[in-house]
Formats: sequence, C-alpha cells, structure tokens
Amino acid sequence: MDFQPMKYIWEPAVNSNGYTLLLLHGTGGDESHLLPIGARIGAGFNILSLRGNVLEHGMSRFFRRLSMGVFDEKDVHFRTHEMVHFLQELSLGLGFDPDKLIAVGYSNGANIAGATLMIYPELLAGAILFRPMQPLHGLETAFETEKSQPVLISSGKEDSTVNPDATAGYASLLEANGFKVSTVQVEAGHNLSQQDITLAGKWLKDSF
Repeated sequence: MDFQPMKYIWEPAVNSNGYTLLLLHGTGGDESHLLPIGARIGAGFNILSLRGNVLEHGMSRFFRRLSMGVFDEKDVHFRTHEMVHFLQELSLGLGFDPDKLIAVGYSNGANIAGATLMIYPELLAGAILFRPMQPLHGLETAFETEKSQPVLISSGKEDSTVNPDATAGYASLLEANGFKVSTVQVEAGHNLSQQDITLAGKWLKDSF
C-alpha cells in the first residue's frame, strides 16, 4: 500500500524501555501541540508525538471527513493502517517497545486512536481519548481483545460537537469487546480543560 511517513517528535525518558505516550493532536494541530499535556500527565514516560498526514483547508488531520462529524471511513481504515505501519517501523529505529504504547488523543487524534483500538484491538497498551466520537461502524462484532487494556474517555458537559448518548454507546461498545473503560465528564466544551489533565494524570498513574 502507498503508505507515507509521518512527521514526529520523539522525547525518550531516562528508562526508554518503559511505556511510551503516543500523542495524537486534534484538527489543526501538529506534532508539538500536545507535548505540554503529555509532559504534565505522564512524567517519566517516553513521548512520541505524530502529525496527521491529511490536510483539510491547510489544517492537519489524521483522516478525511465528508462533513462535520461525518468521517470518510474508507480513509479512516487506510490512515489507521498507515499509522500502525509507521509505528512498527519507527519502533525498530528508535528502540521503543511497540507493546507499551499508550495513545493520548484529542478530538480527531482520539478518533484515530479509537480506530486503532477497533482495527488492531491488541496493539495499544491503553488509551486516553479526549472528546472522541466512534470512528468506524460495522465492526461492532469484528474486534475483540483479551488483554483488558484500560481506556479513559473524557467528555465535556458543554460539548456541542459530540452527542453524549453516542459517547455512552461508544464506551459500551469498547467495554463489550474487552477493554476496561472509564468515563469522566468535565465542566468544559470541546476544548481541553485543567480538569481533563488532572483526571488523565491520575488515571494514568493508577493504570500504569
């Protein structure tokens, strides 16, 4: 397949054999966007931050969408395979353990992380999904993990972008397929808040 390399930032920890936070930005972000959050929630972790390969009106994304909230699911599949292939190749060069990747995604980045959970259900060691939407449909009975990886879903009470009922259904779907899902709802809209960071840091410490 015609996979393209991805731009990234790599910040190894003192113990680079430990867990790696895989930072995945939202629409219009880049590989530097979530670095401050990664440092605040996961001191002592390797940091690997990627930039999405898709441009929408000059803004970086991880996959195409057809309209607001409507994803090009064919492209979601392709870009997920592209990202996982890149991660596997990159792990050989940088020396991080591909079995110890914890995705930390915001909005569009949370959705490519969620697609990875669905297409490669045993790849990630865990995931923090800020303001996610279910990225794929039709796979409800086609993915399953036996590892019971922890997943945190953080939604905003005032978020007009994401339907709270859909978020609850998405969480239930992941849980039904073997993931250990925790959900929190913060006093915020679609943007991230200090409460998101505090709760994610505590969850990460408790889970890993």
